[in-house]
Amino acid sequence: MKRVHKKHLRAMRWMHWINFPVLSLMVWSGLLIYWANDVYRIGAGRFTLFHFFPEGFYNLFGVDHRLAEGMALHFFFMWLFAFNGVTYVLYTAISGEWRYLLPTRKNVPPLSKYNRAQQIAYTSIVLMGAGSILTGLSIYKPVQLAWLSKLLGGYEWARWEHFSLTVAYCLFFLGHVTQVIRAGWNNLRAMLTGYELVK
Repeated sequence: MKRVHKKHLRAMRWMHWINFPVLSLMVWSGLLIYWANDVYRIGAGRFTLFHFFPEGFYNLFGVDHRLAEGMALHFFFMWLFAFNGVTYVLYTAISGEWRYLLPTRKNVPPLSKYNRAQQIAYTSIVLMGAGSILTGLSIYKPVQLAWLSKLLGGYEWARWEHFSLTVAYCLFFLGHVTQVIRAGWNNLRAMLTGYELVK
């Protein structure tokens, strides 16, 4: 027999669903900015296996010549992203939810919470968020925050780190959505309503 079981607190769900469109807009606006100086590639020496991104990619999505728009959107939404992230960390610390999110040595998590892979993934995404904020601030204000840029290896390194984190977000998103689909409707319902059906 199945029963309704509380899984996700309302505040956790709200912050999760706020972060999804905000982070999507951050990635999109970052792409508009990146177009103006698209220097990253996978390759060695003169050999390039893949360039981020081919001209056809920019044309397909209408990315070219939108630098000012990208900067305006990015600098607006970065504050919402930062606020939501800081609120999330404070809430998990104060509410005690951090006990369920941080990876532990236990093999079997409490029934209502996360398995070890989820703990690692969700802890990593919080650390990535902190990294995005720090690297983003250092390339946004490289003179005013010269100490931060220096700490991150200089402006060019901070930019590369910021770009790498963005790629990691996209990969995380694909993995996250794939896992949600594999887990089924019950898991998604829990993130929408806070409750799941359990045996």
